[in-house]
Amino acid sequence: MKLLSPRHHGYVDYAVVVVLALAPLALRLDPVPTAVCYVAAVAHLVVTLLSDQPLGAARKIPFSVHGALETSLAAALLASPWLFGFSAELPARTFFVVTGLALVLVALGTRYATGAASRQQPYDRYDR
Repeated sequence: MKLLSPRHHGYVDYAVVVVLALAPLALRLDPVPTAVCYVAAVAHLVVTLLSDQPLGAARKIPFSVHGALETSLAAALLASPWLFGFSAELPARTFFVVTGLALVLVALGTRYATGAASRQQPYDRYDR
């Protein structure tokens, strides 16, 4: 069962950007995981702003493509501690694994098929 409408998914997207941007300060991460957090935050923000969803700004990326990109980001976050060599740092590893798993759950719980925005129809239909 898909629980998140595109509008609710948009709220989660912006929350994820904030979490990724603030985690290095809150967790006092080393330089490498900090850089990965900031790159992931900027990438996720750009994809969210360009996505065809109620809270998107430019609406150039189909919402289904947004879902695929977000799933890819989730996989990248899950693998980051081992890809970038900071798996021995427990706070960083835990943050990236938990955040990656949370994004997987968001992706599984979102109705991506209803995200195609029509210029003639209001976005109220997303909240059904």
